[in-house]
Amino acid sequence: MLKAFNVTKRFGALKAVNDLSFEMQKGQIFGIAGPNGAGKSTVYNLITGFYGYEGRIEFDGRLITGKPPYRIAKAGIARTFQIPQTFPSLSVQKSISVGCRFGAPGGLDPAHVESTIRFVDLEKERHQNTARLNLLGKKKLMIGAALATKPKILMLDEPMAGCNPVEIKSLMDLIARINRDLGITIIIIEHFMKVLTELTEILLIIESGRMICCDEPVKVVNDPRVIESYLGDVNAASQ
Repeated sequence: MLKAFNVTKRFGALKAVNDLSFEMQKGQIFGIAGPNGAGKSTVYNLITGFYGYEGRIEFDGRLITGKPPYRIAKAGIARTFQIPQTFPSLSVQKSISVGCRFGAPGGLDPAHVESTIRFVDLEKERHQNTARLNLLGKKKLMIGAALATKPKILMLDEPMAGCNPVEIKSLMDLIARINRDLGITIIIIEHFMKVLTELTEILLIIESGRMICCDEPVKVVNDPRVIESYLGDVNAASQ
């Protein structure tokens, strides 16, 4: 469904992403992890068209390299950000409507907006200004706004950042439902290895922009290269 071929991104002399190739299948939950500064978010910015790069990326059998972000979004790739990005003066309902109006094929679909609000469990907060939401509410809102675009792939950038264990469990359940009930393919960047080992089917580890390992999570966390460069301890996978 999504394929990257020998992708490289340079910032001056620095190679933030270095000859990276990977492939993910439709319906998967695909994880990406690695040390801080490994190039994970840069990979997201390449896929979504924010940066130019060497190499090529294909989505649904079509080349998306060189296409602007709005075209890639319209094609069916939506993303969230580590720090919640909301419209503080808009209500939850209007914020999700914005995602639908400008991102979904065919524009605003009120029925889809309503079903999305219910799906992310923000019915009680629908008329609240987004600035009044707590952290979990803002995370759900970002996911809801992305779902409102009717994506084929949902890209989540450290959705658990700053969350407590109860909030993490809530978000894990939501992500699993998105994949299972809506059939949406998911890519997730995350530092909590327990989240990745429980949610993902394939886990890609990168360091300094290069692939270290890409395999089933149980194999990845026991790979000596991953332990040496990232985990440091096989028990880290349970944390």
